[in-house]
Amino acid sequence: MNLEVFLSLFSLMLISLAVYVVAKKIHLPYTVLLVIVGSLLVPIAQVEGFSFINSFELTPELLFFVFLPILIFESAYNIKVSDMVNNIRAIGLLAIPGMLISTFFIGVVGYYVFQWIGFAMPMMVMLLFGAIISSTDPVAVLSLFKEYGAPRRLTLIFEGESLFNDGTAFAVFLVFLEILTNGYHGTDSVIDGLLNFVIMLFGGIAFGLSMGFLFSKLIAWVKGHEHLEITLTLLVAHFTFILTEVISEHIVLWGQEIRFSSIIATLVASMVIGNYGRFKMSHGVEEYMEKFWSYFGFVTNSLVFILMGLLFVRQSIDVNVAILPIILAIAVVVVGRAVSIYPLLGLLNLTKKEEPIPLAWMHLLSWGSLRGALAIVMVLLIPDDIVLPGWHYDFSIKDFVTSITIGCIYFTLLVKATTIGKVMNKLGIDALSDYEEVSYYKSKALLYDETLNTLDKLYADHKISDKNYQTMRAFYYRLHDSASTEYKEKFGGASIYTEHLLRLFVLGMEKGELKDIYNRGEINETIYKKILNMLDIQMERVEEGRSQLKALDEKFPVDGFEKFINGVRRLLFLPSPNLEPQDLYIYYRTQYKMLETVVARLESLGNTSLIEVFDDKATVNKIIGLYKNLAKNTKDKLDGMLASNYELLDNFNALSGQKTLDAKQLEILNTLSKNEIISSKLYIMLHKELQDN
Repeated sequence: MNLEVFLSLFSLMLISLAVYVVAKKIHLPYTVLLVIVGSLLVPIAQVEGFSFINSFELTPELLFFVFLPILIFESAYNIKVSDMVNNIRAIGLLAIPGMLISTFFIGVVGYYVFQWIGFAMPMMVMLLFGAIISSTDPVAVLSLFKEYGAPRRLTLIFEGESLFNDGTAFAVFLVFLEILTNGYHGTDSVIDGLLNFVIMLFGGIAFGLSMGFLFSKLIAWVKGHEHLEITLTLLVAHFTFILTEVISEHIVLWGQEIRFSSIIATLVASMVIGNYGRFKMSHGVEEYMEKFWSYFGFVTNSLVFILMGLLFVRQSIDVNVAILPIILAIAVVVVGRAVSIYPLLGLLNLTKKEEPIPLAWMHLLSWGSLRGALAIVMVLLIPDDIVLPGWHYDFSIKDFVTSITIGCIYFTLLVKATTIGKVMNKLGIDALSDYEEVSYYKSKALLYDETLNTLDKLYADHKISDKNYQTMRAFYYRLHDSASTEYKEKFGGASIYTEHLLRLFVLGMEKGELKDIYNRGEINETIYKKILNMLDIQMERVEEGRSQLKALDEKFPVDGFEKFINGVRRLLFLPSPNLEPQDLYIYYRTQYKMLETVVARLESLGNTSLIEVFDDKATVNKIIGLYKNLAKNTKDKLDGMLASNYELLDNFNALSGQKTLDAKQLEILNTLSKNEIISSKLYIMLHKELQDN
């Protein structure tokens, strides 16, 4: 590897940064502009002095073993299993049957369409193309969904489908590639293909679960060593991916190679880390993880899409020959996507097993299916020298599949991606609900009220002149008054929306308080997850317009992922983690502390700018009454436990208090060192004394 390769790599990264800035200014999807710029770099690379740009290329190994694990982990880490379970039928239908329908539709229909124009292609080549192009890219779409305000459930369904669809598509691709390479042998090939597909799917899931839990335990083992924790998250993605491939190359049973899906394994391992391992990380690491992986995902996507543009223009197939097949392939792929969406989701709606999916959402799921990195990975994995009997074209099978694949990718990026916002607007998907409109006006009022308070402080501190103060105050007061007036004219009292908003605000406040308590080390992981699950369920109910609580002492169902872990424990004859008396005491004590905080905050609303948002006194008093009753109920349980376990809990309280004091001492010491009030030598001495004590 020479210096020009590194110069090319870092030049492409620098160009990507410039493209990002331009894309934001002209309101064009970043990935779209990257591909365009990548294509424009090809003629530039022919100019003397810029030829080094061609030195860094997309290779199967680079994409498969370096870039792909990063993209999978970044997407899967933040998926909540509980949310996915609630929509598992829709996601499962689209990811497996939907992908298979799309693959075979594109393969079979494409075969006859190409024959019709006199451009005959072997059926297996078209099926291979069908598997490649049926994989959807979540990254590009999700950024657009976020930008245009797609509903959360729609975003979740699309993200879940895209991630699992990738693993399914790749498994089918490998099956077809095997048949294409070794030939079709009738029923034996079909049976072997089905068997390989099932083994890849379920073997990948099993291996991914094992790796996810193993690395979660390793993260817990090194907790407190932040660099090791972050390194382990980087390793889990690549180690799982590569180890799956290594195992697949060496396992042979009864003369049959056993292959696991590395994509499925990495996806599942990443989800385990996101839903189980994240609770074992240090506070600082968990917060940093979002930025760390977001950065890696950004760099990876930037390089993949800009190199994609370079790859397309370098194809050896004549553009005049490829243009008609590309146009027809695009048409078949668009119809194939629709065929894989509407019938399946329509049938799901008829079963009423899940919340119905609106027709407008189906339209967007059909149109918003962009293609990206995985399709390029699969294309590059096709051997250059693969041939079929009767192949009489000047170009290779790989060149043909690559050309129509990249043509389809270009269409999804240049046409679909740039029109998603308009499609959402036309379908009314981005329209605000009544609750969102109320939140919009009330949030504006709060925003401008806080701005006015800050302006008053600036004026009081003589940081702004009297003239500017009066001008700015009049401006922001007018905006504040306008938001309040518009809200009252449109919604009047709207107490139901105020209550909805207030309940979510209070539950969010509880979550924040719970997180602070956990970060201070006052509660363990089990208690934190138990209370967090309780708050998540209540939030979900409020968002769906249901009652927040069924009873004051309601017992909430266990989180779906925890239920799975408990099931695995039972299979392995391991005891379930029941709360000991002191843990149960901490559980109730934590809840009581959170409830008291909420009541105090609600009772002081009149003295804060939040009264601009929650201006319905009857609603505020109703919520205060609920939380006072919850606090009293929890206090009674605490008193009952103290009465029956006084000595145990008294000793525990003393120990807990000592831990709080120790943590405070360490916090003060760190502050002294950070502010350079004490030298590093004194910090080490005092830190050692605290540890010894």
